[in-house]
Amino acid sequence: MSLIHELEALQAERGYLSKGDLRELAVRLSVPQYRLQELVSFYPHFRTTPPAPTAVAVCRDMSCHLAGADGLADRLKRALADRPDVEVEEASCLGCCERAPGVRINGVPVRASNVDALVEVIRDGGPKRELRPHRAWKTDPHGDGESAYEGIRMALAQDDPDEAAVRLIADLEKSGLRGMGGAGFPTGLKWKLVRGEAAAPKYVVCNADESEPGTFKDRVILEDLSYLVIEGMMLAGLTIGASRGIVYLRHEYHSARAALEAEIERARDIGWLGEDILGSGFDFDVEVFISPGGYILGEETALLEALEDRRGEPRNKPPFPGQKGLYGLPTLMNNVETFAHAAAIAGEGADWWMAHGVNGCAGLKFVAVSGHVEKAGVYEIPMGTTVAELIELAGGVSGGRALKAFAPGGASSLFLPPDRADTPMDFKALEDAGSMLGSGALVVVAEGTPLLPLAANIVRFFRNESCGKCVPCRDGTEKATALLERAESTGEPIDMDAIDRLNLLLSETSICGLGYVALNPLLSVAKHWPEEVPGARNGGGA
Repeated sequence: MSLIHELEALQAERGYLSKGDLRELAVRLSVPQYRLQELVSFYPHFRTTPPAPTAVAVCRDMSCHLAGADGLADRLKRALADRPDVEVEEASCLGCCERAPGVRINGVPVRASNVDALVEVIRDGGPKRELRPHRAWKTDPHGDGESAYEGIRMALAQDDPDEAAVRLIADLEKSGLRGMGGAGFPTGLKWKLVRGEAAAPKYVVCNADESEPGTFKDRVILEDLSYLVIEGMMLAGLTIGASRGIVYLRHEYHSARAALEAEIERARDIGWLGEDILGSGFDFDVEVFISPGGYILGEETALLEALEDRRGEPRNKPPFPGQKGLYGLPTLMNNVETFAHAAAIAGEGADWWMAHGVNGCAGLKFVAVSGHVEKAGVYEIPMGTTVAELIELAGGVSGGRALKAFAPGGASSLFLPPDRADTPMDFKALEDAGSMLGSGALVVVAEGTPLLPLAANIVRFFRNESCGKCVPCRDGTEKATALLERAESTGEPIDMDAIDRLNLLLSETSICGLGYVALNPLLSVAKHWPEEVPGARNGGGA
């Protein structure tokens, strides 16, 4: 068992990690105590003080800010002042943006939007876990889990495994499938490159640590289509020559974990995971690694550092994970949605996949929609569906209000004005419009909403989530936050020249993408709504 797993198991047993417990664990594992301390001090999931019997986490970020989360934690603390057994804390995005403001009580999401309702839930003994009805998705060519694994079945049935791998890569390349976690790297090319690496063993890693405010689609995919994700990982293993797969899952996703672990056990029981699958000689198994928390762990090399029991700080690149990844060996890493789509393409073919697109685009896309819409949730759309059409699918802007702004790719994307709502949800189209598809998280902002506080909220999120490894990101996000807070408290104009210099510094010298995008929301608000940003030049601050 890894050090992180040992710490998680100890905390689950004791509730927290005391100095004495850490000393005993260090002796038992024969590791220096500093190795444990460096992990405990870095990962936010670990705590060194006893928790209250009832722990309440209140999200403060993006979609929850739009739903009135500001001050909610303080109001709840005052309302529960007579309950020393209740601990209320603000938290970064909890991955339940569709029910904003996001609140979890002892890890269980709560559907309660005001203090009185939350107090009532707590006084009644806490929330009950909700079972979300299973939904049918076009991406699932099987319709249910009973007939799953058809793509890997066909691949293993071929006489020549190498020919099967080459054919799958060709299908992925023809389909145009790109990474759906934000970077958009061509999937077929990535699989081909890792297949071409000579070093062994190789690994397949599924990045299920989506922690970007506004993003929660991978959670739903795992809840409903875990068998497709596992099949996609199996196909990747067959293609690159790997026998071990790891799903790196954020610790807040209890329902996704339950669905995933149940499917892994089912697949083992019926012979789809393990040794000599279907008598083919192909060995492959999947394990789940629970993240100890932190937005930065979504960065691929920071994730690998965590898997290796180190602090989750991004590595310098190159080399890339496909060359030297987990334990310095070739590692194929995709996100949840990408693996699910890869399995669908393997089962139904590239032409089937491509036929689903509209407006000159190909394929399907899962999008998490939140903010000011009537029906926040996860929607599966043909790639190329316009932003306006997607908002209508989500019931339109809430309260019948007009659209003021939208961020098509979550917190890291740039805000766009309503006259660009006819832009297709597609990598190139959104880039041409001045933003990006990113992680596939459309956050909608209604008319009448001040945008500067929203932008400042997002900048603070990136400041809070910076791992601190590189000076430009650590100090740059802190400085930008200070400039915004000073302007907010004094009413003075924001020093946009300083913001521009900070953005250049962050984008040119940060080790990872957090620094590249940290000021995007502020710069886009200054560009499109300069009247809302004191100090912005006419036409923007970028």
